[in-house]
Amino acid sequence: MIHKTLLSRLGTLCAAAMLSGTAFAVDITGAGATFPYPIYAKWADAYKKATGTGMNYQSIGSGGGIKQIRAKTVQFGASDKPLSAGDLAKDGMMQFPAIMGGVVPVYNLKGVTAGQITLSGAVLADIYLGKIKKWNDPAIAKLSPGAKLPDKAISVVHRSDGSGTTFLFTNYLSKVSPDWKAQIGEGTAVKWPTGVGGKGNEGVANYVGRIAGSIGYVEYAYAKQNKLAYAKMVNHDGGVVAPDQDSFKAAAAGADWAGTPGMAVILTNQPGKASWPISGASFILMHTKQENPAVAKEVLKFFAWSFSNGDQMAAALDYVAMPAPVVKLIESKWKDIKDASGKSVY
Repeated sequence: MIHKTLLSRLGTLCAAAMLSGTAFAVDITGAGATFPYPIYAKWADAYKKATGTGMNYQSIGSGGGIKQIRAKTVQFGASDKPLSAGDLAKDGMMQFPAIMGGVVPVYNLKGVTAGQITLSGAVLADIYLGKIKKWNDPAIAKLSPGAKLPDKAISVVHRSDGSGTTFLFTNYLSKVSPDWKAQIGEGTAVKWPTGVGGKGNEGVANYVGRIAGSIGYVEYAYAKQNKLAYAKMVNHDGGVVAPDQDSFKAAAAGADWAGTPGMAVILTNQPGKASWPISGASFILMHTKQENPAVAKEVLKFFAWSFSNGDQMAAALDYVAMPAPVVKLIESKWKDIKDASGKSVY
C-alpha cells in the first residue's frame, strides 16, 4: 500500500504543476521505415534534451509501420512508399514527407574501394535477376574501367521484410529495365529470383559487410555508418554520379509536392545530369481523427521542431531536409488532423 504521506505529496506536486501551467512530458511513439531511422534517432535525442519529451521509434520496416498505424498501436507510422490518396481516405489518414535521401548499391569486394565500380540501372537489374553472375562480367567491366574485377561469383543480398527501401529500389528497376518490370515488378516486397534476405537496412548492411563478393542496397547513412563501398550510378541523363547530399538534392529539385495528391512524390530516375537515380522521401502517416488529440499535437510539435532545428543534423548524415516552402505546405495540411469535435489539434 502506498503511504498516505507520499500520496499527499504527489497530489501537492500535481496541483503545483497545474497552477504553474507546467505539463508532465508525454513520450510519443512511432514505427516503420528503417530508411530514416538514423536521422529520426538523432532528432529524437536532440528534442528530448531541448524539451524533455521523448520520441520512441521502432525501426521495423515500412510494411510494419503501415500495419501499426492502421491498428493505432503507435501515434505515427513511417513509410518510404507513399500511400495513394485513395488508400489514405479509406484508412482515415493523411501523410507528409519528413526527410529525403538516397538508396545506394553497396558491395564487398577485396581491393575494390568505394566508387570504383559504376553500374547502370539495366546492369543492376540483370545482377538482381541472376543474369549477371560474376564480378568480371563484360557489362560491369565496360562501365568500371580501371577497377580490378575478380572472376568471383556475385552474392546478391536483398530485404526479407516489407520495405519502403525495396519499393524505391524495385520502382527504379521497373523504370529502367523492361525485363525487371515484366518478371518482378515493384513493391515493398517482391519475389526475388536470387539471393539472401536481410531484415531492415541494418540486416542488409550486416550481410554485405560479412559476405565476400556480395552486393546489396541500403539507405546511404547505413553505407556510411558501416563503412561499406558504394557503386556510382549512370543516371537518367547519362551522367555518372556518386551518392551524396548534392546528388539527392538534384533529384528532389523538380518535385511537385503541391500538385501531387497526398504529396505522394516518387523521386526515382529523375532527369538531370547531377541527379542520384534511386532517391526518395520518407513519409509520416497519421490518422485525421484523433482519439488522443493532446498526444497527436505532441507528434506534430516534434516534427515542427525537427523541420526548424534539424537541417544540420540531416546534412551530417547526408539526408536532404525538406525545403522551407514544402515545410510551410506540410504544416498547412496538419489542420486536417482533428479531435472528435472536429477541431484541428495543431
